[in-house]
Amino acid sequence: MRGGGRLTGVGAPTDGGDAPLPGRRGPGRLAILAVVILAVAATAVILLRTGGGGDGSPKAGAKTSADPARFDLPALIGAGHVRLDDFAGKPLVLNFFASWCTACRGELPGFLHVQAGLGGAVAFAGVNSLETGDGPAFAREEHIASWPLARDVGGTQASGLHDALGGQGLPITAFYDASGKLLKVHLGAISEDGLRELLRQLDRVG
Repeated sequence: MRGGGRLTGVGAPTDGGDAPLPGRRGPGRLAILAVVILAVAATAVILLRTGGGGDGSPKAGAKTSADPARFDLPALIGAGHVRLDDFAGKPLVLNFFASWCTACRGELPGFLHVQAGLGGAVAFAGVNSLETGDGPAFAREEHIASWPLARDVGGTQASGLHDALGGQGLPITAFYDASGKLLKVHLGAISEDGLRELLRQLDRVG
């Protein structure tokens, strides 16, 4: 021991001659530092889980909904949201796709032909779901980038609305009437003629 001094534990009686050495932190300061470090680490974990790390996922507190009756999803390209309420007054064809989905590529030209023939009487929109690649690039390649396009959130794999509609793989297509009521969910690809027939049956259009 230096200088004949003695060590004292927390709470041990002292005679006033054992003041802490200059520059050394007492146990209380170390405890406070430990608490601060743990709080910073916990905050970092929360930000990563909620998408606050700048990876393009919804920020903490962002309002999204994968409820089929009132969905509200982030836009796939650019800022903003895609909401069911946006299509009030028109029937809506809501198609789900992903860049890896070959059946999606196969059906989309037919969707575009049907849309062109309807002259705006029916709204068409897309939801990028179960994505593992580049959804925006796929949309541009398949010429649906002019549609309102949303990015699915939540669920088993960024697939909350897809899952809520009973989706099993891709593609799936949901049909809403002009009041926003869900009429039908079609699982699997739809041919051009099949889409026209579904629209005639559900909305008496086409």
